Amino acid sequence: MKGLKIRPLTEEERKYTYAQSTQLDGQTGSIGCLRGDFGSGGNEFFTTWTDLWQRYKTDVFRENLDNVVNTLRSEEYGLLQGRTAMTDYVRERPDSLFGADRGTVAGFRVDTEEHAYLIRCNPVQGDYNFYCYCYVSEYLDRHMANARQGIRFVTPHYEELFRIPDGGKIVITTPDGEKRERTCRFVDEYHTEVGNNLYHICEFAEVMRDCGNSYGPVQEKGRQQEQPEKAR
Repeated sequence: MKGLKIRPLTEEERKYTYAQSTQLDGQTGSIGCLRGDFGSGGNEFFTTWTDLWQRYKTDVFRENLDNVVNTLRSEEYGLLQGRTAMTDYVRERPDSLFGADRGTVAGFRVDTEEHAYLIRCNPVQGDYNFYCYCYVSEYLDRHMANARQGIRFVTPHYEELFRIPDGGKIVITTPDGEKRERTCRFVDEYHTEVGNNLYHICEFAEVMRDCGNSYGPVQEKGRQQEQPEKAR
């Protein structure tokens, strides 16, 4: 495959190199995930494929996936050639690094005409060395564009309290003072995932009110913390 379009992942794309809920898989046109490692010698190639939404697994996709993988295993690219080659490829592209330590995990996006391949790399022996999540690019890009509006939190009467970015966190405080942080994902304008649970935004407000909980955004370091909101 000549002229392969490959670049480091953007920050918002990195979230899509991990397993997601069935709801988000459907929204983003997630086809499946190819997981692999380079074996004990570092140059072997063992893979496992997991289907997600089979209706997107067309003959065109199968051919494209084979071409992408074979191209990335070639000497010209080397990303999937082996652990040493992957390490060298990542070292030359430090803007691809992410994660807590920004030292071992890297990510890249490959685009073909209809599909996007988001690859998370970890060239460490004993771990899976890559995860390639495959998407219908039209659906993935549309979902990310919509998610940029942020996740709305409202009262049971639809009065907006605050917004957080997709993948941001809220802290829920129970009546006895227990605090629980939950990561939230944008599904659509009216639905969000809070932790492992899917809610209509009004439903979440009602549940918090009925439980007597307060909640607010977890702010990034350096930003002023907003006061938790009491559902009313």
